[in-house]
Amino acid sequence: MSETSLAQPRSAPRFSLHGKTALVVGGSSGIGQAIAHGFQASGARVAVAARTPEKLAEAAQRLQQGDPDARGYAVDVSQPEAIDRLATLVLADFGHVDVLVVCQGTTVLKPAEDVTPDEYDEVMHTNLRSVFFTCTRFGRHMLERRTGSIITIASLAAHRGWPLASVYAASKHGVAGLTKTLAAEWADRGVRVNAISPGFFLTELNQSKMSPKRKENALLRTPTGRFGQVDELVGAAVYLASPAAGFVTGSVLNVDGGYLASGI
Repeated sequence: MSETSLAQPRSAPRFSLHGKTALVVGGSSGIGQAIAHGFQASGARVAVAARTPEKLAEAAQRLQQGDPDARGYAVDVSQPEAIDRLATLVLADFGHVDVLVVCQGTTVLKPAEDVTPDEYDEVMHTNLRSVFFTCTRFGRHMLERRTGSIITIASLAAHRGWPLASVYAASKHGVAGLTKTLAAEWADRGVRVNAISPGFFLTELNQSKMSPKRKENALLRTPTGRFGQVDELVGAAVYLASPAAGFVTGSVLNVDGGYLASGI
């Protein structure tokens, strides 16, 4: 490589998503919404999917202010047949999907012995079952094209025991394991699969469900001493989706203010 080529600025194009199409499932609010806007700002055509039509319409409208071709799809991805319908619609509208972000999620905070079968099924169907079938449905499309990047959303609960959130922890351990397994299966066919593990971000999912004591404990165990802002997850997602991460697959990127690095 010549000195001239080394001197040329290359970082911006490698982090660009220009020309790529991205679908963010769970993109109508919180983490998913922030990532969708971050992708759009990095040059991608963006579609979002969510199960609440009113919130989805508002989210799509905000995206369309930056790109009239942005789309929103109302879908309950807990049902595999609904995921098939979503894929049919997205591919008809955009032709292909280069980047998939799967960040739908829910939780139940209560002692493990009090969790009901219905609560267990709701968390596992949303956080793991739907993630599996969304990844595999769009993964087949990417494998046919021999290119693509899938980003799942894990959690601090994918790395530790998580008192009062036993089913959530089980589901997020499953997401981390699924991510690494799909990465290993699909790497030689051009599809990368990675995860982001957010630390404590006060989103719609947890803000009302976390007690003041639980929030206090979270801050005490986070070296930065504060909660994260959802836009602080955008850089990690753009990186994993971009050519800059072309040799990165099977990774779980922690964005947690140092939580997992900290001892006593």
